[in-house]
Amino acid sequence: MRLDEIVRHARGDEPADLLLTNARVVNVFSHEIVETDVAIVGSWIAGLGDYPARATIDLRGAYLAPGLIDAHVHIESAMVPPSEFGRAVVPMGTTTVVTDPHEIANVHGLDGIRFMAESARHGALSMYIMASSCVPATHMETSGAALEAGDLATLQGSPWLLGLAEVMNFPGVVHGDAKVLAKLEAFAHLVVDGHCPALSGRELNAYAAAGIRSDHECTTLDEAREKLRLGLTILIREATNARNLKTLLPLVTTETMHRICLCTDDRTPAHLLDDGHIDDMVRTAIAEGLDPIVAIRLATLNTADYFRLWDRGAVAPGRRADLIAFGELEAPRPHLVVRGGQVVAEEGELREGASKARSGMLPSSVHVDWEAVDFAIPAAAERARVIRSIPDQLVTESLVESLRVIDGRAEADPENDQLKMAVIERHHASGAVGLGFIKGFGLERGALASTVAHDHHNLVVIGADDVSMKTAARRAAELAGGIVVAEGESVVAEVALPLAGLMSDRPVGEVRDGLDRAIAAAADRGSALDDPFMAMSFMALEVIPSLKLTDQGLVDVDRFEIVPLWV
Repeated sequence: MRLDEIVRHARGDEPADLLLTNARVVNVFSHEIVETDVAIVGSWIAGLGDYPARATIDLRGAYLAPGLIDAHVHIESAMVPPSEFGRAVVPMGTTTVVTDPHEIANVHGLDGIRFMAESARHGALSMYIMASSCVPATHMETSGAALEAGDLATLQGSPWLLGLAEVMNFPGVVHGDAKVLAKLEAFAHLVVDGHCPALSGRELNAYAAAGIRSDHECTTLDEAREKLRLGLTILIREATNARNLKTLLPLVTTETMHRICLCTDDRTPAHLLDDGHIDDMVRTAIAEGLDPIVAIRLATLNTADYFRLWDRGAVAPGRRADLIAFGELEAPRPHLVVRGGQVVAEEGELREGASKARSGMLPSSVHVDWEAVDFAIPAAAERARVIRSIPDQLVTESLVESLRVIDGRAEADPENDQLKMAVIERHHASGAVGLGFIKGFGLERGALASTVAHDHHNLVVIGADDVSMKTAARRAAELAGGIVVAEGESVVAEVALPLAGLMSDRPVGEVRDGLDRAIAAAADRGSALDDPFMAMSFMALEVIPSLKLTDQGLVDVDRFEIVPLWV
């Protein structure tokens, strides 16, 4: 629609297409509730007040707020492509997401990013992309692709590209790695997101000085305050396996609230469908004592302003008509969702025809040289490094412990919660296998395997014995990617993820049911974790402290180097 047409309708010279009457508008500019009508023309809000209109919807005193915006999400973690993800979250009030597709980019490179963009086309959700800055995340892993500054620059010019995604290689930034700095320079005129867990002092100064403008990895108030003082926008995260919202809410004050946004980062299908998306974070923040209008602002205007999406994030003339209506300010649950001036969801259900997007297929991404895969670990010393996972956190502890040794080989010891872990390179059939031990999963028998292993997404296996581990790993590969629970030579549960080994081509509800069965099978074998597969997927991520395992071996993240298993 031309600007002169919008202005003409805003003057009231011509009737609006739709008038939402008897609304209580949540004004995120003035921090008040305003009783008024809202006139919509095409995809835009023409004005607030009494307007002639061709059609009306009486909101009967319901609150009307901007559509919610997720400041940072990896859609792949929901195990469905963007088209299906939109079907799930739009009825919850999310109308826009800013995604970093680095999960699929680490498997399929630029083709993976294009797949995600195509899947979102004509869907129910506005999906903006940040160019994946760390493919691979570091030199201490093997990915399916490598994207340099020149590759990423080819994405510029798309109206859906906002900037450079989380720069996870923070040591590379701090120490001036030429390739990392080249990416920062190529995107200096756009938004550059950060990722720097526990970084502090002069190193944090160096990171911020490089032009990075945000961080979503804060786990303590002190960490968040230090980053805020240096000019970073804080994206408070509430993911399935990294729950930081309640801890960081005291950061939100009258003085700081404009520098804080909300993001989900990674949510599993069950977490998404049972609790919600950004709407869940808004309700939780309000329940914890945050002013409702402030909570809504963190999920709308702040995010829009940070990403320079000045066409949305508020109920105001000239803004996109992305709106949610709900009955209770203290616990917003949208019963009506408008996107681009069209009603797309009612009472938690997407309207027929609201999403016309379809997802295609991708070539197989699981290629393993099984002749080279051996889980045997010869005992080379009395003590070894052991990863200790921490519930609801991505960080781990680095322990040094004695292991059970049988016939000269180190074996899993379930009684002492020492399980064997393997990361098998699955992109190029190179035969690379990283081996180690991990605590915190509680398996008493059997094994878990998955092709979801951030960020390289190699085949990760954790088990109580080698036979179960091999059964689980082989089945995951046979599925062209997926999640598997095995015991001995039997497969007990599985979820096929044929799209890059990360996502299913089935509805999110079906994926959730399959994952529930796999989690139950893991629990039957001793795992006490709410979602051991989500937890396992981060045990191979070598950019989050302290000890992780990749196909190249154990990584001491604090020292940023590969270290031997044996001490």
